[in-house]
Amino acid sequence: MHLTGEDKKRLKEFEKYLGISFKKREHLKRALMHKSYANENKYPPTDHNERSEYLGDAVLELAISHILFATFPEHSEGDLSKLRAAIVNEEQLAELAREIKLGDYMYLGKGEDQTCGRNKPSLLSDAYEAVLGAIYIDRGFDKALKVIKKNFDKVINTVGGKGYVNDYKTRLQELCQERFRTIPKYKLVREIGPDHSKTFEIHLYIGGDCAGTGKGASKKSAEQDAAREALEKLQ
Repeated sequence: MHLTGEDKKRLKEFEKYLGISFKKREHLKRALMHKSYANENKYPPTDHNERSEYLGDAVLELAISHILFATFPEHSEGDLSKLRAAIVNEEQLAELAREIKLGDYMYLGKGEDQTCGRNKPSLLSDAYEAVLGAIYIDRGFDKALKVIKKNFDKVINTVGGKGYVNDYKTRLQELCQERFRTIPKYKLVREIGPDHSKTFEIHLYIGGDCAGTGKGASKKSAEQDAAREALEKLQ
């Protein structure tokens, strides 16, 4: 992947917010490139950030698991899983992305840029994971772990000590298993809007009955919204 002088300047500037320097900034550019930009500028189909996101998702899960395991030796496996679910979600990742100004440095297609793509939680969270994947490829797991520790330090301190869990899906599943001896099922019923700005609608069923509906910019966030509504009804 070719880097122009403007690319190099832009990426070097973002590295300061990220707190790490890349050996090959091509990895970072690819992580920041949304497929809308790649399509408009005729990049190869593997040059946008979805492959890096796939890798970064795994790196993030391992890193957070490692940090929680070391930080909370008194927590059970179940408690650690709840904490991880509370920490690693679209809204949280998008907020961390905003803190490091990631949206300002994304490569977006014109349509995506004009529809406030730089502030969309789904795009920001995906790009954040892609950047972690790029760090792993370029500098290895230890460097990625260092960045994740720095970014998540405040979040982990907040959720760990107070048993704070905002993962509605996990809480609902536990309640359903305890009360009804079943688990909730989620069904995608509608996708609204163009590809660059979709809204997903999810219906949640418990024992065959619709117990909640949710909408969101991603399937995950719509499922969380449906689970929140169901919890409010049940509680």
